[in-house]
Amino acid sequence: MSDEIASSEGAALHAPVARLLRPLVRLFVARGITFPALTNLLRELYVNVAEYDFALPGKEQTDSRVSLLTGIHRKEVRRLRGAGAPVSAVPAVVSRTSRIIARWLADPRFTDAQGRPLPLPRSGPGDAASFEALVSGITRDLRPRAVLDEWLDRGLAHLDADDRVVLAEAAYVPKGGGEPQLYYFGRNLHDHIAASVANIVGEAPRFLERAVHYDGLSEDLARRLEARAREIAMEALQQANREAHAACQTDPGGNHRWNFGLYVYAEAAPPPAPPGTV
Repeated sequence: MSDEIASSEGAALHAPVARLLRPLVRLFVARGITFPALTNLLRELYVNVAEYDFALPGKEQTDSRVSLLTGIHRKEVRRLRGAGAPVSAVPAVVSRTSRIIARWLADPRFTDAQGRPLPLPRSGPGDAASFEALVSGITRDLRPRAVLDEWLDRGLAHLDADDRVVLAEAAYVPKGGGEPQLYYFGRNLHDHIAASVANIVGEAPRFLERAVHYDGLSEDLARRLEARAREIAMEALQQANREAHAACQTDPGGNHRWNFGLYVYAEAAPPPAPPGTV
């Protein structure tokens, strides 16, 4: 590929990348991540990606080649190389909570005929459906009472008039900018972007990545469509979760992962930007 072609392809990315980054920059400014701090992070990522994702088969990756790929001086490349490929560890509380909720939403023992999570007594005899049985089927490292106290404190569940544990709507979407929400922020956006990038750089689109969108709507219709889209999305997510949960019962296991995500967004469209702005 000539420098001219490469340059034109890079230029074609400027506008969509600027649009993609704009909400992230809004978050960075709101959370105190300054431009110099972001620059340092990007420099490390450029070196890391060039080192691990663009190594030539059978050849050792060199400082010079990483510098050529990234435009970062060899002295900086030498300083930053060798950090290892980034690893995104799942926080223990996120892993445990998501697995318990997934089972509550998927296992027929803990759902009604319509697939909705049943209110569960705290405990019950034998194999009877209960919160204790639900938690014990996922982990025996923690007492179900400790999990329940944590969930009640976090608003993930509440007790009804019959002292049964009821899964709260807050359990579906972590809130408040805490560790669980930030973990899924990074994971889900990564996977969505990774699917889109794979479809661009691959020989043919591999991943499903589609959206339904309408412009020029009244505020009332936009709100109604948003509400209805939430219902449709939750139905799809719950169905996918039930099928995946059932399939996992007989799967031998391996080193692959799968993510099925949905998003709904609506806003008052800003006026057209003047030429030359993003």
